[in-house]
Order: sequence, then C-alpha cells, then structure tokens
Amino acid sequence: MKRRHLRLSLITLLALVLIMLSVWQLLRPFQAVSIEYFSVGQTPITLFAPEPAPQQAPVVIIAHGFAGSQQLMQPFALTLARNGYQALSFDFPGHGRHPVPIAGELADYEARSQMLVAALTEVVDFAQALPGGNGELALVGHSMASDTVMRYASEYPAKINATVAVSPFSDHSRHDAPRNLLVVYGALEPQGLQDLGAAAVAHATPDGQVQAGITYGDFTEGTARRLALANGVEHIGVLYSPVALQETLDWLNQSLTITPGDGFIDRRGPWLLLLLMGLLLLARPLATLLPKIARTPLGSGVDRWRVFWPLALLPAIFTPLILWPLPSVPLPILIGDYLFLHFALYGALTWLGLLWAGKLRQGVWFSRRRLVGAMLAAGAYVTLSVAWVMDTFVASFMPIPERLWLVIVLFGGTFLFFAADEWFTRGAVTLRGAYALTKVLFVLSLIAATLLSLEELFFLIIIIPAMVPFFIVHGLFSRWAYRRSYHPLVGAFANALAFAWAIALTFPLVAR
Repeated sequence: MKRRHLRLSLITLLALVLIMLSVWQLLRPFQAVSIEYFSVGQTPITLFAPEPAPQQAPVVIIAHGFAGSQQLMQPFALTLARNGYQALSFDFPGHGRHPVPIAGELADYEARSQMLVAALTEVVDFAQALPGGNGELALVGHSMASDTVMRYASEYPAKINATVAVSPFSDHSRHDAPRNLLVVYGALEPQGLQDLGAAAVAHATPDGQVQAGITYGDFTEGTARRLALANGVEHIGVLYSPVALQETLDWLNQSLTITPGDGFIDRRGPWLLLLLMGLLLLARPLATLLPKIARTPLGSGVDRWRVFWPLALLPAIFTPLILWPLPSVPLPILIGDYLFLHFALYGALTWLGLLWAGKLRQGVWFSRRRLVGAMLAAGAYVTLSVAWVMDTFVASFMPIPERLWLVIVLFGGTFLFFAADEWFTRGAVTLRGAYALTKVLFVLSLIAATLLSLEELFFLIIIIPAMVPFFIVHGLFSRWAYRRSYHPLVGAFANALAFAWAIALTFPLVAR
C-alpha cells in the first residue's frame, strides 16, 4: 500500500511539473506580441502585432482549412508578428466561432468556394484599412483556404503582393498570378497533392520541371515561385513544422518591405505533447478519487475468441453497408451528421449482438448515485481539461450557442457506441487486446464507409488519423476509471462526451 501511494504521489508530481513547464513555454511567445480582437460583420478576427509596434508594417492575412479555426494557424500568426508583421487570422463561415453556416453540402464545391472568397474579401478590406499597415498585403492559407487565397490573389494581383499556399489541393495559378507564390507541403502528404503544387510553380520554369527547395522567377516582377517540403510531417503536422514556418517567413521577407525581426519561429509542437501528457498522467491519480460503484467488476466478461469475433465483426461489417444507401440525418454539421449515424448504428448493433449472446444480464448490486457522480466527474475532467488546452493553443474548442445543442445531440450517438463497447470489452475476465481490437475495427469501418461514399465523405480521410490518438488517450482514461469504479459506464460517458464535443466544435456548420 505504501509503495502504491508513493507511486501515485510521484506520478502526480511529474504530471504537475509537465503541465506547469509546458504551459510556461507555450505562453512565452505571446509576451512580445499585442493581440486585439475585432469582428467584420459576424466574422471573428484576431490581430497579432509586434510589441512595441512599428509605425508601419505589411499585413499578412492567415486563413485556416476545412474543420479548422483561427487558433489552428497560431504558429504562423505568432511567428510573423514576432518578426515585425501585422498578422491577421479569422474564422471562415461555419467554422470556429463564426455563427453563420457555410453554404452547400461537401460536394457543392463552387457554392462553398464563392462564400469563402466573399468572406476573405471582407477581411482583406478590413486589413487594408488598418492604421499600422504600409499598404502591402500577403495571404497565407492552409488546405481548403489555400484554394481560396490562390483564387483571390489570382483575381486581384494588384492587391496581394505575396501568397503562401500550405497543402493546396487545387491549382488556381497562372504564370503572372498569384504574385510571388510559395507552395508548402508536408513531405508525408500524398504525391498527387505535391504534383499539384509543382504544377503551380512550373509556370515560372522554362521547361516545366520543378525541384523542391529551388526558387524560380523574379520577386520584383512578382513571378517568383517555390515548392517547399517539410520533412517528417503530413497535412496537419505541417502547420507546426519549423521548416514550413521558416520557409513562409523567408518568403515574405523577400516579397515585402520589412526590416527583418529576431528570426523567432514558433516551436510549440513538443510542448503541446508534454502538456497533454501531463494531463493524461494526472488522470491516473485522480481516478483513485472515484467511488467504488459495484462490488465486483461489471461487463460482458467475454473470455473466448470464438464468442468475441462474431460480436466484434458484426457492427464493423454491417454499419457502413447499412448506411451507404441511406440519407443522412438533417443535422447542420458537415461530416458530423454521418459520424453521428455511424457511432449510433455501430453501438446499436453491438448491443444487439451482446443481447443475442446473453451477455447483458448482471445480478451484481451497484450504487446509481455513485455512478452518476463518477460519470459527471470523469466527463468534466476529460472534456474541460482538454478543451482549455485545445482552445488556447490548437483549435476553437469552446462552444458558441449555435453549436452547444449539437454537443447534446451528438452525445446520443457517441454514448450508444461507447457504452456498448465498454460493456463488451470489460468484465471480471476479459481477453487481452480486445479493447484495442474493437477500436481498430471501428476505424476500419469508417474507412470502408469513406470508400463507399468517397465524394460525400472525402474529408474523413484527413480526420480518421486524428481519431487514432483520441482512442488511445481516452482508452487509458476509461481503463483507469474502470479499475477504480468497476463500472463500464464511467469511462463510456467521459469518452462519449469528449468525442461529441470534438465533433460538434470542429466540423463546419452548414445551412440545411
């Protein structure tokens, strides 16, 4: 017992040290930057400027990608502001804290693009009127927004002096527009995407051949072009890559009139990981504060592989097949409406399988009052601790009124899945690896659903990799909660709330 208390004390101490150290390091770059908040119509805007502010400086407008928000682009905003620029970030319609839904379904490419360009136009007009600007403007866009900034800069080359397209998935460039175009990809992104970027740069080469890391054309004439690759990162990781940030800073320094700053590059990636690790470690000793809910561990207690496999494969195979021809529910959230159905049906099929196998009956006493208290406590820690970190340093993660009700609705689908899965994989006797296998099968079922409806669910290809660490981290949360409480619904409630929260707050609102 003494060893156990000593171990928990050391874990608590280590967790608190990691949290305090990482928060201190993450907040340091903000100290030399002034931050102001504005709105143009209903578009939230944040202005990052060097402190003390120069009399005049170029303005760089930074635009996020699909299912992103202006917080996601903070590494670019802070890097540029610390180096003398006025960096302006904002939320597109339907994203972040912008309350106005985006136009059209996922496949309505033109309708969505027109609305995004219209929103960017309003922000450009606002940026041109900033008192500290020197008249020069540049655009930085990621993924979906790279298409938007390239469209705008090509249509208005006289307004935009330089453009940086990060991970673009289309080419809206000509030989003379956008002016001074830098294209950046993560080296781990698909070669097909990198070829699109190379095609945009090829306008400035005499033979159409492009080599990464070589600058073509002339900055004075506005024909400069460059393809850059950030090693070791993919579509999201490129936003945190020091290589991508350095390439962007160097490009703008050559394209615009500015006195170079101190060369600061945002390097938050490792500190973010340490902060999340600290919060995860802290959950281990906090789980010991949960009440004991049942006398013996509750759950299905499936202890034979010949019973496990049919119950695990049934929902994985039939969920994407059943949902394939069916219309989606009328939830005003892109992709999230399908995820709601997938979670809910997968959970319902799992419950049916457990009922058929006779694995639902449990004659063990447990305290319902303690169960409710433990569920609320676990859900609050898992959701709110992560929400603060995400909203401050990563992406918009605090609900506006237009999204709050979606958290509640989506929770109905996610809880149906996690409650069934936790019950299925928990018990006094369980199979080693069963908990991980059910998550692997769920991810594979999402991949199958995406392949069956590629046009409607294309962006799940980007989202699915982000779900894997979610499952790993929240799997540890639920494991610790179960070992203390003996009830599967404690971890199920916390995980379902965390997933519903993430889906409701990140995917775009859409007009139905």
